[in-house]
Amino acid sequence: MHAFSCVEDYRLAARRRLTKLAFDYLEGGAEDGDALRRNRAAFGQWGFAPRVMIDTSQTSSRTTFWGRDAAAPMVVGPTGLNGLFWPRADELLARAAADAGLPFVLSTASTSLLEDVRAAVPEGELWLQLYVQQDRRIAESMMRRAREAGFRTLMLTVDTPVHGKRDHDTRNGFKLPLRFTPRLVADCVRHPHWSWQMLVGGAPQLRNIAKSVGERADLARHAAMLSRQMDLSMSWDDLAWVRRHWPGEVLVKGILTVEDARRAQTHGADGIIVSNHGGRQLGSTLAPVEALPMIVDALSAGGPAMSVFLDGGVRRGADVAKAVALGAKGVLLGRAPLYGVASRGAPGVAGVLALLLGELRTTMQLLGCTNVTDLTPQRLVPLPSLRA
Repeated sequence: MHAFSCVEDYRLAARRRLTKLAFDYLEGGAEDGDALRRNRAAFGQWGFAPRVMIDTSQTSSRTTFWGRDAAAPMVVGPTGLNGLFWPRADELLARAAADAGLPFVLSTASTSLLEDVRAAVPEGELWLQLYVQQDRRIAESMMRRAREAGFRTLMLTVDTPVHGKRDHDTRNGFKLPLRFTPRLVADCVRHPHWSWQMLVGGAPQLRNIAKSVGERADLARHAAMLSRQMDLSMSWDDLAWVRRHWPGEVLVKGILTVEDARRAQTHGADGIIVSNHGGRQLGSTLAPVEALPMIVDALSAGGPAMSVFLDGGVRRGADVAKAVALGAKGVLLGRAPLYGVASRGAPGVAGVLALLLGELRTTMQLLGCTNVTDLTPQRLVPLPSLRA
């Protein structure tokens, strides 16, 4: 099998293998894609300031999350409807993460049962991403099942009260369950491997929602529930409700402002994820890496200690190094592992994670950093100031 040199190679391979409908769902952002492009471009606003003549022969990217070891400040983040890209994709992603020594976050909108993901990685570090529907008994059931399956950390996503407008899905006629229009059938003929897998494995189902609702897997009903019946009444006071049902760490995902970061801190969250939902919600926002420094500064000024994570636009180990240098405890990987699983299945995910781990270690050695605590703001230079 041809060796890929970077995440972009996996992206191009995924594009070749998937139908347009499936690839656009993986790749696309909200509206004109401004936020999506900004997420990636914002990392280019920072350049490295390396130190030399430092012994980096024992460089290590290892870190800890709440005292638990991880091979690097990276987490395989939550992504939904992954069965659209490869059969049992959630289990493959979790297995690859465990093999690489990284946590895996399972989405509420997963196409594998959380119990099946735990069975696939009995020793893995698993976290749960939670959406809260109007009927909160569904979320309570999800939390109970995850506790019983040994999931350790809860990631409450708060930036999706409604789905953002995604033009590509409208153009492609993307609805759940999939409707085989003449255009989609023609696209399937051009992508026989994907089509055969979907035919043999069946269309992806939102199995976790189905089990917590207590019904059979009915994709149309549960997709509607996920997209149109989110609990719009959620407020900061509801973190207390989450705490009553979750004994482990609670992270709030979807923070982009200092004000909301401080609210998460005062309401007792263990951490936050600075995120614009991969550019898939609001069509025009700050990139998370742009918002990160001011949020880290504000939280460090006082109050309970919090872990700050980042997601959005991470495609290189160098991006991970920049995020950590700007104050992130770690980054969430979203599309990058999906490119791997969508192109080659399990070997593809393993290949993407190995690439990112290798690139991070190389970046650290070239910077003169022997461990992640050496990744400080002094290792970065804002490039616009050089042009000025």
